[in-house]
Amino acid sequence: MPSQADEFPSTKIYEFTVKDAKGKDVDLSVYRGKVLLIVNVASECGLTDENYPELTKLYQQYKDQGLEILAFPCNQFAAQEPGSNLQIEEFVCTRFKSGFQIFDKIEVNGDNAAPLYKFLRLGKWGFFDDDIQWNFAKFLVDKEGKVVNRYYPTTLPFSLEHDIKKLLAESHEC
Repeated sequence: MPSQADEFPSTKIYEFTVKDAKGKDVDLSVYRGKVLLIVNVASECGLTDENYPELTKLYQQYKDQGLEILAFPCNQFAAQEPGSNLQIEEFVCTRFKSGFQIFDKIEVNGDNAAPLYKFLRLGKWGFFDDDIQWNFAKFLVDKEGKVVNRYYPTTLPFSLEHDIKKLLAESHEC
């Protein structure tokens, strides 16, 4: 049986294709040259009211400089994302006025985890186990498509601002 490292020999996310909330394929190479913050989200989580407003403000503040936030709804943690993709999009857009991309609801752990999340979990994260602990775990990806950091679900988005600004300031080699 091949290991995950054999399954995903690349160290870049650009080789992945995911589904948007409407079920259409999105090739992540469209984000080449951007700094990405990838987050598994949930509408009914105790962290929702802190994270979504901060994610929205970060996106509004830095999108013109090259930040993209990729939100992946997940219902694996206490069934806190029970809605359909349409309901989730409506909730996020209406309640939080978020302009960042909401993708298809996925699993982030286990045998049915989305390939992107299997890849994200491969990093050497020290005190982190490879599993996602809860809703709003965050991965920061540089302009080259390399995952450079992982943050606990309780880490609020504004606390990543320094790391984001640093990556946005770095030059990009094509």
